[in-house]
Amino acid sequence: MSATLISGLGFVPVFTPAAIAQEAAMRTLTVTGQGEESVQTTKTQVDLGVDVQGTDAEAVQREVAQRTAAVVELLRSRGVEKLQTTGIQLSPRYNYENGRNDVIGYTGSNTVSFRVPTESAGALLDDAVDAGANQIRSVSFVAEDAALETARQQALREAVEDAQSQAGVVLGSLNLRSQEIVSVQINGAAPPVPVPMMRQAEYAGMSADASTPVVGGEQIVQAQVTLQIRY
Repeated sequence: MSATLISGLGFVPVFTPAAIAQEAAMRTLTVTGQGEESVQTTKTQVDLGVDVQGTDAEAVQREVAQRTAAVVELLRSRGVEKLQTTGIQLSPRYNYENGRNDVIGYTGSNTVSFRVPTESAGALLDDAVDAGANQIRSVSFVAEDAALETARQQALREAVEDAQSQAGVVLGSLNLRSQEIVSVQINGAAPPVPVPMMRQAEYAGMSADASTPVVGGEQIVQAQVTLQIRY
């Protein structure tokens, strides 16, 4: 902003483009809105393991391979999704006595992960144990990708509405009016993490005459939108 003398009567401010831009930047309100949607999970994510101990490394590794192959064959026959090996390990076991580290055996393991419809997860876990698996390392629950995307979009809409509502309350209280939105920023719209079994599901003990019940929970999709509004 600058000033100039007109007809000897005094100085009148002259608004330059830079001054106008600065004034516009100063007359802005920044608000962040929140949105949240719940999505029912339909898939179970499982990490299943085979652990073997023995005195001979080659024998241990061979047994791990045979039992894992049987488990993988079962999983493929059931049409599970995203089947992959996530860990293979063979390590010695030591006996620490009298300052000596003697190898007393070996531990071998193999871990596979996969997804399966939750309604069939319990029976499949029982069958996998029968096939040779002896470790259920983790169980979690996920929703369908399409359902998660729909929930994300709705959460974003809710976040925008929340931000605009906040702005309306603030500006209305000050007898000001919103002119235009000059900036939009999306924060925190990443896909949610799978729901751990211990938090959102029930896992009953296995019995001889019933399959293991597995009950999924809900995933929460959250979104944040930040608006900068000129008034």
